[in-house]
Amino acid sequence: MDFKNPIDKDKTAENPGLLPYPHHVGGIVIKPEDNGKIKSRALTAMREQTNIQMSQIQKQVELLAQQANELRERVEMSEKIYTADLSFEPLTGHIYHLYKKEGNYKLLLIGPDDWSKIPETLEYIGTVKMLADHTWDILSKAGNS
Repeated sequence: MDFKNPIDKDKTAENPGLLPYPHHVGGIVIKPEDNGKIKSRALTAMREQTNIQMSQIQKQVELLAQQANELRERVEMSEKIYTADLSFEPLTGHIYHLYKKEGNYKLLLIGPDDWSKIPETLEYIGTVKMLADHTWDILSKAGNS
């Protein structure tokens, strides 16, 4: 009995592992990759992602700088208020108005809009609200109303 090879030579290759394409009918298509194109796409994607993250960090830095400025302004205003002449005890949650008269600060209950005419000796500094931690929230400042 002679040996008959069941593999049809018209449908397969003799050295299939060395071929850059499928070696039999129904095999998947194998395409060589362009490494330059792959690296270029990966580099572009990496740059896009890092640019997005850098933009987010920049926005966070700007927000922190703004918050630091607001905090500095609150500290400066609080220092002015606590060196001011007080004829009453300020209560938390209430709104007060800071003025400057002859080099001294004065905290008053009367706002700049409550006067028929602000006395020339008073310079309006700002309107504040006392918070529970005894710091002051600046509601408006002279020139910024």
